[in-house]
Amino acid sequence: MDRLTVRLPPDLARRFDAAAAGHGGRSRLLRRLIEGAAQASLPAAETPSISPSSGKLTLRLGVDDLAVLEAAAAHAGLSRTQWAVALIRRRLHGRPQLTPSDSVVFIGVQRELRRIGVNVNQIARALNTAVLEGQVLALEVAQLDAFATEIRGHLSELQAAFRCNLDYWSDR
Repeated sequence: MDRLTVRLPPDLARRFDAAAAGHGGRSRLLRRLIEGAAQASLPAAETPSISPSSGKLTLRLGVDDLAVLEAAAAHAGLSRTQWAVALIRRRLHGRPQLTPSDSVVFIGVQRELRRIGVNVNQIARALNTAVLEGQVLALEVAQLDAFATEIRGHLSELQAAFRCNLDYWSDR
């Protein structure tokens, strides 16, 4: 005897179980429905619905295009599916798409900015709690200026990196 397996959403399975309870259970009702369908004419094809949580997109590419795609994906440290998804998301949402190596760089920049922020907070606390005069105050202010310059430099590099990322995933 052949066996059929069907995947159903949980709510549909519960409703079917409720209906099948009065007909001797799932198997018996399914058997009757299949027998009836096998004798009746085939119904019109239903339009498939796309699940709101995800969907599948299949692409067929020529050998040359596939080779270029695989090279680009490998260069970015991604699989070809990850690369294609990043490209589509960039176009749909207009946000940067970080590759694994990009993520490491951005985490490093974040760590540096956090380190500088801790130093600035320590200096601000010292300035608020102590009465500093003359040269000591000038040294603290000079250090704050150096940190501000360093932060501006990191922010400029971060902006340039985001621009490069957005340019990479944009139309060429």
